[in-house]
Amino acid sequence: MQRLALFDLDDTLIDRRHALEATLTRFASHHGLAVDEREALLVRLGDRACAADFSVVRELLGLAAPAEELWRQYLADMAEFAFCPAGLLDGLDDLRRRGWRIGIATNGSADIQRAKLDATGIVHRVHAVCVSSDLGLRKPDPRLFATAAERCGAPPGAGGWMVGNDPVKDIAGGRSAGLATLWIGAPDRWPGDLPAPDRTAPTALSAIHLLLQDTT
Repeated sequence: MQRLALFDLDDTLIDRRHALEATLTRFASHHGLAVDEREALLVRLGDRACAADFSVVRELLGLAAPAEELWRQYLADMAEFAFCPAGLLDGLDDLRRRGWRIGIATNGSADIQRAKLDATGIVHRVHAVCVSSDLGLRKPDPRLFATAAERCGAPPGAGGWMVGNDPVKDIAGGRSAGLATLWIGAPDRWPGDLPAPDRTAPTALSAIHLLLQDTT
């Protein structure tokens, strides 16, 4: 198997939930929103967000600021509050030094995903980034993984790993693309109706350590 590792971004390499909650707390404070209005935003934007959402948010909340301004501030705040766990960037550097090709395979808006990759420094540690909105494809579509592998310069059909926290989008999707799978989560929380991942790790950093052990 070739040394290829594709990583999910949100809640795998970064804590999206933390960034989202901090961003919406700032948003609510700036615009004078009530607690229930903030909670409604958390539900609306909990899975993903794009520029069009803020036209709806502006109308629902009666905000004066233009939707584009609201979106730009959301992008800036999400990037500011995004962070990597200690040691993760060093782990990605270690993979590269060992000859691994590293890619990001993520769903979401390209604007916000690339802002988070830039702010955290992840973008400087990977060979390629594939975002669903750029491709018109969403995980678990196997074509997204195949495109990410190709952009990493990895030979097609030679295998590699998909590392992520979502059992369907990352693990089932990665398997359908011919990749070995490494799930970020607790083994007892794996959905019993799905085929098990090849490996399991509690964090992305521990997943990187597992990959490095396979090449020592």
